[in-house]
This record gives sequence, C-alpha cells and structure tokens, in this order.
Amino acid sequence: MTTKIRDSESFSKWYNDSMYEAELVDQSPVRGCVVLRPYGFAIWEFIRDDLDIRIKKNLGAKNAYFPLLIPESFLKKEKEHVEGFSPELAVVTHAGGSKLEEPYVVRPTSETIIYNSFARWIKSYRDLPLKINQWANVIRWEMRTRPFIRTTEFLWQEGHTAHATEVEALDMATAAQREYIQMAENLLAIPSIAGEKTATERFAGAKATLTFEGLMRDGKALQMGTSHLLSHSFPEAFEVSYQDENGKEVVPWCSSWGVTTRLIGALIM
Repeated sequence: MTTKIRDSESFSKWYNDSMYEAELVDQSPVRGCVVLRPYGFAIWEFIRDDLDIRIKKNLGAKNAYFPLLIPESFLKKEKEHVEGFSPELAVVTHAGGSKLEEPYVVRPTSETIIYNSFARWIKSYRDLPLKINQWANVIRWEMRTRPFIRTTEFLWQEGHTAHATEVEALDMATAAQREYIQMAENLLAIPSIAGEKTATERFAGAKATLTFEGLMRDGKALQMGTSHLLSHSFPEAFEVSYQDENGKEVVPWCSSWGVTTRLIGALIM
C-alpha cells in the first residue's frame, strides 16, 4: 500500500519535481502554461483514444469542432454563466492592427457558441437527440497553477447534447459520468467516487452537476471530471427550440460533460 504524503509542501514539491524529471512537461514563457513534452502528450493520447471510442460507441456522440474565439456578447446572454467565468476570461480586443468592434473571448467552454449552431440545427423533434463532442483547448486565467492539475491553457473533450425531456438529458449526463469512471478505473487504475455538486459548486448555468473524484496520495480528493444537466436558460438565451410531435414550440433539455489533461496529474499522484 502506498504511504500517504501528509505534508502538503513536500507532496507539492514531489509532484512538481516528478513532472519535470520524467520529462512530461517543460516550462513555458506564457504565464500559467506548460509545454507538453512527448511523454506527457503520449499519456493524453492514450486517454483521448480510449475516451473517443467510448464517446462514439457508448454515448452516441459525433465529433465536431467550433471556433476558439467566441463573441463576448454570447457569454453575456446567459447571466449566471458570464458571472461564473468572468474572473477567468481572456479577451481579445485588437486584431489586424486595429481595435475590434466587438471583443472576442478565448474559449473558456463552448456552450454559448455551440448553442448558436444548435439554434439552426434543431427545428423538429426528429432532430433530437443531438449529440456533439469536441476535442479542443481551453483558456481560463488561473491565479495559482500546477502542471496538469490547474493551468491557464489545458486540453479537454467537451460533450454537448440536446434532448426532448429533462430525464433524457440527465440520463445523458449520468451515462457520461459512468463512462468516465470506467475509463479512470480500467485505463488509469484510479478508483473513484461518483457524486453530485452542491448548489454553490455547480457549473455556472447548470441545474445539476455530477462529478467523479479520486483520493490522491496526500489524502485529498481530486475532481477528475464533471457532467451537467443544464438549465433552460442556456437554450432559451440562444433561441434553441423545436416543434414537438403536436406542433408545439418547445425548448430542449441539454447536457454538457468533459474531462481534461488533469487526468494525467491524477495518474501521477
């Protein structure tokens, strides 16, 4: 049995030293970011490849890609969402040698820009369920960083789905959580505990947030991924609606779910 390192300072030093000595990462000139060296990126490729199969085969989602830059006005359409992310946003105000008419936010998450597309893609109950997954990078302006665990830029997958009922959307979020747990236990050999976040810890704009967490060597739990049942405010803000079987205009229920390169940090710890 592995002995816990209870001294947080010693554990932090051991972890950081391990990242560099094992050549998983290298320092970067960009604040809060690291370079993923080949060994570190290879671990992410193993995780990505395993999850990509699960997402397509077991969850029924298809891969797509959406722009890195999101109009600032998109985030402002959902009040709780923008308030939750405001401290972490990186904003582009100039490009091509001049000031932009509207600033762009560097992707902190993609609900807003994806629902802009969903509004055009979903018109009838026959278009549901719609299940999209994206492999991408994200920027969140973190004040305190640690390789893989919390960095300004990180890699992840984010699934976004739309359903006819709340039950179906919650089932989707639960199914994603289940696939994450199986991947963590079978591929990374990390036992985990499934749970639900409290109201104050939920994703900004979610009605429910599910999590799976592992116990690390220092005796602390680490959140390894989350899935969300989103409130109606998201699709309503982007006018996502469809005609049901009775010809009534209704708003779909949506889910989102994701894991990041934090899984590599969990594996090392």
